[in-house]
Amino acid sequence: MSSHYMIFGKDDCPYTQKARTDFKKQCKPFIYVNVDNNPHGLEKMLEYSEGQYIVPVIVDVDKGDVVIGYTD
Repeated sequence: MSSHYMIFGKDDCPYTQKARTDFKKQCKPFIYVNVDNNPHGLEKMLEYSEGQYIVPVIVDVDKGDVVIGYTD
């Protein structure tokens, strides 16, 4: 069974852009939440990251795994 992901990030963040590009190339299904214009999304991201304002935050929705930051 493949996992589904949420990527919390910002449009002007190169790491967020890289994560989104890589997930598309790998055909990993994800929902992107831009925390710059989504206050509820920012709140959720901060819950997942335990208050750390670092993007991207990538959540494996099915497994509950959380990765803060992205290097590939």
